[in-house]
Order: sequence, then structure tokens, then C-alpha cells
Amino acid sequence: MNILVTGASKGIGKIIAQELQSLGNVFVTGRNENALQAFDNYFVCDLAKNINPLLEYIKINKIDVLINNAGEYIYKNLEDMEQKDIERLYQTNLISPAILSSAVIPYMKEKSWGRIINIGSISGVMGEAYASIYSSSKSGLIGLTKALALELAQYNITVNTINPGWVETELGINSIEDSEFTKEEVLNCIPQKRFVKPEEIARLCKYLISDDAKGITGQAINLCAGLSVGI
Repeated sequence: MNILVTGASKGIGKIIAQELQSLGNVFVTGRNENALQAFDNYFVCDLAKNINPLLEYIKINKIDVLINNAGEYIYKNLEDMEQKDIERLYQTNLISPAILSSAVIPYMKEKSWGRIINIGSISGVMGEAYASIYSSSKSGLIGLTKALALELAQYNITVNTINPGWVETELGINSIEDSEFTKEEVLNCIPQKRFVKPEEIARLCKYLISDDAKGITGQAINLCAGLSVGI
């Protein structure tokens, strides 16, 4: 099994890559070469700038499990965002996952087996004020997941999205600091009164890859400590 995890230099992606090493060959990509060197197989790439070299890397290594984890977040009024930032977020969060999925599908069809797992966000389910581009990009990822799952179901290829809520990572903590809320206020809005741990997301990825999950496809799974249900 050849697994590619994007955005694996830190946070959720790094933990996912570590968790999946027992399943086969794990290939990772990200922007920080020093951080990626913790893995045997890595490829330095900025998905918002030039994705083409990574597509060649995928062809060579015949990826049959794709984890689209890389993502960017900006907390700002839409009218105050620069066009380059809007384009970068959509490119990283939605366009690149679509392009990478397109690249791995031929080999998955040839093998009659494959797994595509997109790491979305609860913000793509519920919407988040002052994060409209992030929210809409993650919402688009859910739509991509549902449609692509239908296209690929007959080939024994599953496509799913995991939507984390607030996660205990550097990005999660930084996004709180960038917002108008305190950590305590955020925790108070979460029914379980805790942040999701990246290990929970990694283990869910591992399950979705397994044969036990072969009937799960086209789903948007909210792993959010109850945040999507209400307060």
C-alpha cells in the first residue's frame, strides 16, 4: 500500500503520517523540508504555487491511498482580504485536492482499490464568520467528496471527508489567538468541553482505509466533540 499525506510537516498531517506507517509505504509532502526529513519518503512542495512536480512524484510511486490534509486558514473580513490570499486559500484547500485526486484515480482504477480521504473542517459544515474563504473551500471539499464517491464506487474506491472541530494543534491554537475569542470561550462552546486530538483524526483515517470501512463512501464525518450538534 502506497500512502500520500499532504501537509505532513506538522500538526494533523504529521500525526496521520506517523499513524499510517504500519499500513505500508508512507509518502509525505509539505513546505518545510527540515520537518519532512523525519520521514523516509518526502517531497517538498507548496500546493498553492507549483503542484506539477508532485504529480510526477505520484505517477512514479503509484499512490493508492491519498490523504488530502494540507490547508490554510485566514481569519478576516472578506472585504479586507487581498485577492492573492483568496486565490491561495482556494488553491490549497480545494483546487489542489481535486487535482491530486485526479492524478491518483487512474492507478486506483487499475488496481480496483483505493482510498481518498479529505481533511475538511466543521467550518465547512456550519460556516464560520470572518473565515468565509476557508469555510467555503472546505464546504466545496464536501461536495467534491460526494460527487467523486459516486463516480468511483463501482471501482472499489471510497472517498470521504473528515471534518474536525477545534483541534489541539499549533494551527488550532493560533486560529483562536487570531480571533476575537479566548481559549476558555471556545471551550465553553464545545459540548464535550475539549479540543479534538490529532490522534483521533489519524485513527479515523486508519479505519477508513481498512476493509471494515469499505461500505463507507461519500460521507462527511464530523469529528468535532459535538460542536456540529449545537451548544
